[in-house]
Amino acid sequence: MSSSAHPTSTSSHPLAPYGWDEVWESEFAPYAEQGLLPGRVVRVDRGLCDVMTAGGVVRADTAFVTPHDPMRVVCTGDWVAVDPGGNPRYVRAYLPRRTAFVRSTSSKRSDGQILAANVDHAVVAVSLAVELDLARVERFLALAWESGAQPVVVLTKADLVPDPVTLGHLVQDVETTAPGVPVLTVSALHGEGLGVLTGLVGSGTSVLLGQSGAGKSTLANALVGDDVMDVRAARDIDGKGRHTTTTRNLLALPTGGVLIDTPGLRGVGLYDAGSGVGQVFAEIEELAGRCRFHDCAHESEPGCAVRSAVEEGELPGRRLESYRKLMRENQWIVAKTDARVRAELRREWKRKGAEGRAAMDAKRGRRR
Repeated sequence: MSSSAHPTSTSSHPLAPYGWDEVWESEFAPYAEQGLLPGRVVRVDRGLCDVMTAGGVVRADTAFVTPHDPMRVVCTGDWVAVDPGGNPRYVRAYLPRRTAFVRSTSSKRSDGQILAANVDHAVVAVSLAVELDLARVERFLALAWESGAQPVVVLTKADLVPDPVTLGHLVQDVETTAPGVPVLTVSALHGEGLGVLTGLVGSGTSVLLGQSGAGKSTLANALVGDDVMDVRAARDIDGKGRHTTTTRNLLALPTGGVLIDTPGLRGVGLYDAGSGVGQVFAEIEELAGRCRFHDCAHESEPGCAVRSAVEEGELPGRRLESYRKLMRENQWIVAKTDARVRAELRREWKRKGAEGRAAMDAKRGRRR
């Protein structure tokens, strides 16, 4: 649920600029009775975190709330209850998250990693300095939709595409890739397009996502109105830069709203993001409802409306391949912790194996 959808408490509350509202205040009441202080985590680093409280930023240890489950560790964007004093101070609890942006930690493991909590907008930064990787955009969007946040795609470094016709085609390509998602073009260097983005992220909490070199830190500086993030030049050959942001930082914006800047993400593995993938590929999900078989895999089944759309030029073949890839990846991750899904995958593998052997036998028979 979006934090901007809740009524805010009096604007004079010191934590109001960081998203504090009446609902958070109500949920915090039991901890207030214990004499604990509310605060929002603005940075986490090796078991310690910086927490913005009514009295300013305090450093706190997370030892009391660090379980074995990596999905329950304190992360940037959490609302927490901290000790009123002491050295060191400790985080004693964190409030239930409204949303959480999660990715898979590794392709070989089933653990999830929370990148940001209580986020309303997921801003996916995509650099126009290099060729568009639409499949990667789709991957980011799947995670964004799954988190419960509203995705926004920002095409950065628009000044590097001076031809308006070319720029229009690039925007159109991304809009086709991101149905139902606002697509903005921005040149943080020249201040172009920032007004629309500022208005969009001016309420609630936004997380800034993208690969290294996508211009996230420059964009964060432009939104904050100050050089709060280190910026280094990207390489001309591939547009990639160093990871100038090494931790997730929560920043209050002068025009309202909160921004969480993240390090450049090399890997964005899906983590139980089936519904997110479905929203990214909404047109394929709609077509699938017209297939002859409800469990159609859109591969070789008769009466497949999805493949028919590709053959008739209504659906790009690249979209279908990307959809298949993300669905397989997500199913593989889910199967690691869900016995029912594992059993379904085994049955599917056996079925395909039997079909392959039958086809090979028929081929050999014709040769004889």
